[in-house]
Amino acid sequence: MKEIRIHGRGGQGSLVLAQFLAIAAFNDGKYSQAFPFLGGGGDRKGKPIQAFCRLDDKPIRLRSKVHYPDYVIVQDATILGEVDIASGLKENGVILINTEKELPEIEVGENVKVVVVPATRIAQEILGRPIGNTALLGAFAAVTGELTIKAVTDAVKERLGGQLGEKNSLVVQRIYEMLREK
Repeated sequence: MKEIRIHGRGGQGSLVLAQFLAIAAFNDGKYSQAFPFLGGGGDRKGKPIQAFCRLDDKPIRLRSKVHYPDYVIVQDATILGEVDIASGLKENGVILINTEKELPEIEVGENVKVVVVPATRIAQEILGRPIGNTALLGAFAAVTGELTIKAVTDAVKERLGGQLGEKNSLVVQRIYEMLREK
């Protein structure tokens, strides 16, 4: 089983990203689950939140938070100063961070790969809005190889439909191709 922890801020679509991952896994013939952890009460807009996703070739019976992820996706690099994003990350894990800026040193342990992706910029260019969750979905597929690009673009088109689905599919493809070329 592969476990993914997503760090974002309330309102950025972390749960939607987890759901896209789960739908794409299903499209690839895998079992999956996606769920949020919002923490204690109140309005969460702008506050750090987590979402989780699990992918496996067999049914998933586990129903807890992801404490030891294989992959971490960070939707907002400003979280780095507030949250220990590498907590529990497995050896040979991968961290995807949505930023174009130079990152400060972060403790990620040995044998961990950190990939910086310009998800917000790509989304802004294609969608006209700085919502980078579909770009991070494409980045995840490109960097990890856990999901096929077809399953990912189909998931986006299914979930969003129409012109919005088509445009977001372009976002996925653009970042996927950009990262596969590296």
